[in-house]
Order: sequence, then structure tokens, then C-alpha cells
Amino acid sequence: MRHLLSAGDLDVVSACLILDTAAQLASVTDRTVKKFPTLRGRTVVNLFFEDSTRTRISFEIAAKRLSADVINFAAKGSSVSKGESLKDTALTLEAMGADAVVIRHGSSGAPHRLATAGWIQGSVVNAGDGTHEHPTQALLDAFTIRHHLRDGMGDLAGVRVAIVGDILHSRVARSNVLLLRTLGAHVTVVAPPTLLPYGVSQWPCAVSYDLDEVLPHVDAVMMLRVQSERMHAAYFPSVNEYSRRYGLDIRRMGLLPPHAIVLHPGPMNRGMEISADVADGERAVMVEQVANGVSIRMAVLYLLLGGITDDGKKEI
Repeated sequence: MRHLLSAGDLDVVSACLILDTAAQLASVTDRTVKKFPTLRGRTVVNLFFEDSTRTRISFEIAAKRLSADVINFAAKGSSVSKGESLKDTALTLEAMGADAVVIRHGSSGAPHRLATAGWIQGSVVNAGDGTHEHPTQALLDAFTIRHHLRDGMGDLAGVRVAIVGDILHSRVARSNVLLLRTLGAHVTVVAPPTLLPYGVSQWPCAVSYDLDEVLPHVDAVMMLRVQSERMHAAYFPSVNEYSRRYGLDIRRMGLLPPHAIVLHPGPMNRGMEISADVADGERAVMVEQVANGVSIRMAVLYLLLGGITDDGKKEI
């Protein structure tokens, strides 16, 4: 494993390896000095062409806790804003000796291009590309679900998960469907027909338009943000209508089994896809997701870079 570009690239063994490694690394948060020397001398570049808070910061914290040198590169204010291409940016990073590039880009497929074009020799981690994928988000979501429903052990065989909302524009939904299915979970995506992508019937999941019908039968429900910035047409009649049909409120929480948990990749539109009282409720695990994101990204960087031998070969 040289890169992490898609959740679909992971089989159950490699996915569980990342989850188990993250569980071991999570123990560092209880230490006074929250650092390992594992990646000392390595350089990790956060190459973000889109705005981000949680993902960029958690990758930065993860790399620093592994003692790597971190360079944060934002497109705004850089040569990219002057028209520099992805290729020329990559060649610049290669010349600076980047061992890993964590990239978020507005164009689907940009991380794959960066990894396969031969512009850089280091590892590439997809931190979100267009409406395509976001594999480390799926890993941290699986980690969170496993912690609550499987005592942090093994796979997710038999766990039932509903992913609700703007499936069409969600890279989180795509990665979660692929990874959760690999781990043995049963996934149902729930959305209005206008917010489901073409070909969703070929995804390894069930499809429903009725949230109330699905909720009594799931162990975890993941609410997605409506990505209005990617919408150039009317996908639903109004915010109130969307919230009435697909928002998670206290009434709908009553439909969930008592053990079920609520996830959200953030940022949340409170009052739209999720009500404030649900978001702040005891079964909401969004704060845990953020904390788990650091552990997962530590595990990914550790496994990609920590096994490099003196002759340059990777042992992963």
C-alpha cells in the first residue's frame, strides 16, 4: 500500500489494520507528551485546494504527533491563484523532498492523477476530491461505529447503517458505502430522488426514500450536510420541506433503537438535516468523530511512511 486514494482500495484485512493501529495510537492522547518519534525526518505536505477546518487540522496534528515536519499549502495566496497547474505544484513539492502529500481538491480524480502521473515519488493521501471520495473520513466513521457497537474490535459484520441526505454531492457517502460494506455492514442510503446519483442502484447498498421507515431498523444513522454550494438547481422545494422529510429531530430519534448512535461528518446545518437538541444529545458522537479523525490519520501516515527501509522500499 503506497497511497490511500479510495476506500474501495481497502480489503477487510487492510481496513482492520488501519482501525487497529489507530486504536493503539489513540492511547497517546492520554500521555503528557503526545508524541511518537516514528516519522522524525519525514516531510508531510497538506496540499489543500479547498477550504477545510477539521480535515486539514487533524492531518497536521496527526503528522506532528508522529514527529514529522509539516508544510501547510493553501491554494489561496499561492502560485495556484496565479494559474500554476497541479503538475507544476507537484514538481515543486517533489523538489522540496515531500515524503507524503495529503491533497484536497475540488476536481474528482485529482489525487489519483497526482499519484499515478509520476510527478512525485512520495505517498499520496486523498483528503477529499470533488464529489468523489474521502477515505479517511470513512475510516474514522467506521472506527467510531466499531467503538460503540463492537467494543472496538474486529469488523462490522451485521451492523446496520443508514446514510441520509445529500448523497449526490457527498464524497463521504461514497467512501462510507464502500468501506462499511467491505467491513460487513449493511448500508442503506436515504434521500429524495433528486439527491441520489445516477447509477446508485449499482452501489453495494440499499436505497430508500422514506427515512421514517428505515430508522427503526438501524444501529447507526449518519446525517449528511446539504451541500448548497455545489447545487446549481432546485433539488427540493424548500428548506422546511427538506427538514420535514429528511431531518433528524427528537420525534425521529424516538424511532431509533435505544442503542443506535448518530453521526455527522460536519459541518452541520443545525435545524436543517439535524436539530440542535439531537446534535447536542447523548447519542450524538460528532465530537468523538473529530477526535478519532486524528487517530485514524496518524495510523494512515504511520502505515504509509513508517515502514520505509534504508533502501527505499516500503514494508506495509
